[in-house]
Amino acid sequence: MATRARAGSCRNICFGAKLAAMEVRWIGGELLRLGTPCTTFSVIFTLLLGAWSAHGLEMSVGKIPFLEAVNGSTVLLPCTYSSCIGIKDLYFKWEFLNNGNNGTPTKVCDSTIPAEGVDITVDITKERVEFVGKNLNNNVSILIWNITFEDGGKYYCFGRNPKEKDKNHTAVFDLIVVDELRVVDKTLTIMIASAVGGAIAFLMGFMLLKNFTLFVMAKIEEKNKECLVSSSGIDNTENGLSGSKAGSKPTPKKK
Repeated sequence: MATRARAGSCRNICFGAKLAAMEVRWIGGELLRLGTPCTTFSVIFTLLLGAWSAHGLEMSVGKIPFLEAVNGSTVLLPCTYSSCIGIKDLYFKWEFLNNGNNGTPTKVCDSTIPAEGVDITVDITKERVEFVGKNLNNNVSILIWNITFEDGGKYYCFGRNPKEKDKNHTAVFDLIVVDELRVVDKTLTIMIASAVGGAIAFLMGFMLLKNFTLFVMAKIEEKNKECLVSSSGIDNTENGLSGSKAGSKPTPKKK
């Protein structure tokens, strides 16, 4: 009886899968016909699970994951989180690893976010650090006041989302502390810009000269045509008069 019940259950599941989809297509467009509806259901479920996990929790420190700052200045370390299905009790923390320390990173601050946009309380363990994200627009950034050379290193923004079965992600931000900002040598840039500008100016001058030359030549050619027409008219007139004089003979007088 138990075997029959299990068989009936499997038939019901397979029937539902058969109604859902009987065949799937590869990306290349070739049709793949599966042996049984149960196999089809398994493939569809796997594809959906892969698409869900591909858009999971992500921590981001922006497009430029590093900053070079002068000793004694105040810097902002950006970090935001995102999740396609939302968050619930998201745990995040900032950790710091000094450039001269190859050991375990030390905790800077941490907290738990019940939901997006909710004001939170952050436990800060590093001095001169202020939490400025306030969880607005998924922002969990921090501010470090009066940085020193000891503050230089890698900062890890970590997040874990229980709503996604504790899926976690870490973004790394590199802080470089210097005595003074380096002056960038712009000689090569100026040379390239000058060469490009000179080439454009030469091309424009050449085109203007070409157009002016064509205009002058067209005017000269037009004038020559007018002169030819005028001279042709004069020649025709003179030839006509001469012909009429030559053709007319004086009438002989009768004696």
